[in-house]
Parts: sequence; C-alpha cells; structure tokens
Amino acid sequence: MLRFYYVIIISIPLIIYYIVKIRMIMRNPEKYSEEYKYGIARNMARKVMRNSRIKTLFFGAENLPKDTGYLMVSNHQGKFDALGIIYSHDEPCSVVIDKKTAKMVLTNEFIMVLDGIRLDKEDIRQQLSCIKRLSEEVKSGKHFLIFPEGGYDNNKNTLQEFMPGAFKAALWSKKPIVPIALIDSYKPFGINSLKKVTTQVHYLKPIYYDEYKSMKTGELADYVKGLIEEKINSVLSEPA
Repeated sequence: MLRFYYVIIISIPLIIYYIVKIRMIMRNPEKYSEEYKYGIARNMARKVMRNSRIKTLFFGAENLPKDTGYLMVSNHQGKFDALGIIYSHDEPCSVVIDKKTAKMVLTNEFIMVLDGIRLDKEDIRQQLSCIKRLSEEVKSGKHFLIFPEGGYDNNKNTLQEFMPGAFKAALWSKKPIVPIALIDSYKPFGINSLKKVTTQVHYLKPIYYDEYKSMKTGELADYVKGLIEEKINSVLSEPA
C-alpha cells in the first residue's frame, strides 16, 4: 500500500486536473467521442504508472477479435489490474467495478469517463440489471472487462473461485470471451515498496459462442478459470 499512498501524494495536482477535466466533459458527454474519452483514461493510466514506477508488459494483443464486441474476463489481484489492461488495450473498452471501490478518489472519474458499470454486491436485483446492461453493451459492439472473482485477498498469482453469474453476459450477448491472465499485478499497490515493478497482461485466444453455447455458467466459469490458471503457471514455470 506504500506505493498507493505515495502516488496519491505526489500526484495531487494531476488528480485535481483530471477530476476537473472529466467532470467538465461529463456535463455534455455526447459532445466527445468514445475514442477521446478513452484516450483520457489511458493517459491517466500512463501517468499513474510513470509516477508509481510501474512497467507493464503485454502479450497476445493479436488474439483480440476484430470488428465485434467481446467480453474480457480477467483474474483479479489488486487495485492496479484495470489500469494495466486499459494501458495495453488500444481500442476503447470499459469495466465492471464494485460500487464501493468506484467511490475512491479519481476512480470515480475514471469510471465516469469510461462509462463503466458499477456493481452493488449487496443488491441481487441491481447485479442482474448490471449483467443485462453488460450483455447489451457487448452485443452492440463494445469491449468490456469483468473480474469474476469479485475481489482479491492476498491471492497474488493464484486464483479464487470464478462466480458463474458473471458469465451470463457472454451467453446472453453470444459474443466472444477473451480470457486475460494477469501476473504480478498485485505488486504495485499490494506490497510496501517503492522499487520498480513489472506486471504482465496476457490476452489469451478468444472463446467464441459456438464453443461455449452448450455450457452452463458454472461450467464456463471453471473452463475460463482453468485457461487463465494454466497460462499463469506456464509463464511462472519458465526459466528466469
């Protein structure tokens, strides 16, 4: 957490700038293109990474489907996860985030400019509404990121259970699922150090509707989790 508080302190002018800028944009969001707003979010991510001494390596961008919406499904390690993915994802995308987490300083504006979905973990009806909206957004051609573990608790490079409900959006939208394997993404804001850190984002091959349409949500959750887990273990077992 040391780096997290450090970057907030040294980035106060930057935080104020983006809060003001984004809130001005969101007064009339229709005046600005999705690409422009996404560019602001990516610039925020880059500056946070620079100030925090974080480097992200990404692999498999060629696996991202072209000319269609898709649902990116990633393991969850910490506060940096979405930043690392958005930094490495060229086309506009958005994210499903816990409603409480979205209230954090600058995170609120980050989600606003991305038109993200805020999920209330304590309200089942609201969760269902969010999943329906997510499926509609993906079906319309948008790219969305979701963390089916729902949270992180010192799991580091291991995975917790994937919640099946998160996969209803894929089945309803009938769009590709792109598994994402994050490695060492817990280190930036999860260890008490200011040393340079490197995280990894691995985009795996997409899973198309014809491949998963016969699966139940629980089976699909286990399948995607298995692919991500296999990739993480493979990378970590490689010689340094």
